[in-house]
Amino acid sequence: MAAKGKEEELRKLSVEMRFLEQTAETLQQRLSMLNAAMTDLSYANMTLEGVEKEKEDSELLVPIGGGSYVKTKLASSDKIVVSIGSGVSVEKQLPEAKAVLKERLEELEKSAVAAQQQFAQIADRINSGRTRLETLLSSVREEKAAGNV
Repeated sequence: MAAKGKEEELRKLSVEMRFLEQTAETLQQRLSMLNAAMTDLSYANMTLEGVEKEKEDSELLVPIGGGSYVKTKLASSDKIVVSIGSGVSVEKQLPEAKAVLKERLEELEKSAVAAQQQFAQIADRINSGRTRLETLLSSVREEKAAGNV
């Protein structure tokens, strides 16, 4: 392959590598968000399991953020307010609320697995691209060095 052709391939490969690296970074961010959402749902599910064991008028500490809590009494453990999206929440029976959370968690886990697979594919392409880039670079350098002799 002529030096000009190799240099053109180097430019194309370099652009593709930048694109793949940006895609990998985006996937990593998505995975981080998915993991945070899964952790949140897991905590919610554990809390519901704890609430299920409590009796009415039991005193609870409810987290309000920043490591702070408010003392409250449990009015009812059988009705749970669950978000259905877009800022809308509905009241559900405890078993139904737990089922909703479990379903959401399963969906998030599937999304995380898919994102991890995409990330692995992108990482493989980046590694093979880097190898090809290094090969082309050394080839172009050798040709230029031979031409300068």
